[in-house]
Amino acid sequence: MTRSVAVFLFDEVEVLDFAGPYEVFSVAGLRTLPQKPFDVFTVAEKSSIVARNGLKVTPDYTFDTMPKADIVLIPGGGGFTSDGVAFGSRREMNNPVVLEWAKKQATQAELLLSVCTGALILGQAGLLNGLKATTHFMALDSLRAISTEIEVVEKVRYVDNGTVILSAGVSAGIDMSYYVVSKLLGAEIATEAARYAQYDYWP
Repeated sequence: MTRSVAVFLFDEVEVLDFAGPYEVFSVAGLRTLPQKPFDVFTVAEKSSIVARNGLKVTPDYTFDTMPKADIVLIPGGGGFTSDGVAFGSRREMNNPVVLEWAKKQATQAELLLSVCTGALILGQAGLLNGLKATTHFMALDSLRAISTEIEVVEKVRYVDNGTVILSAGVSAGIDMSYYVVSKLLGAEIATEAARYAQYDYWP
């Protein structure tokens, strides 16, 4: 079985938030399994985005053209300008088009994942009520402010609620991705993929 993995992109998205998991899912199992386990693609509200530090990315699909995804990953990145204007995930968490898209994905995906402040988008969409959640250590209070129904967990790399899995900041998304590979395909596949990438922090 090949699972499709949709990686959401938006302006000012943190590069490692999406590129780390993209790499993990793209190469996991390729040298050991007879069939490619993951088909990874990117999706955005618009046809081109500029990530943090000026990286220009052309998404594979827009919301209107994307195929159904088995796994959906919401990365983070962003904050506020000196005059208080929200950018990145802080802007997208109040974008009604993005919130409706996230709600739709939650109804049909096998797994919903977030990295860093991607949790704020899921929280604002009402998808974390009654669940454990984590995010970047500098955004924990922002996550708490969204809803008292979210159980915010500190000092962990990721939390697993079954169908919703969230990671802490930036590099923690790589840990979470290897965890998901292990959850779906077994620890040996995840360990082999991490060894190939010389990622020494898994397991």
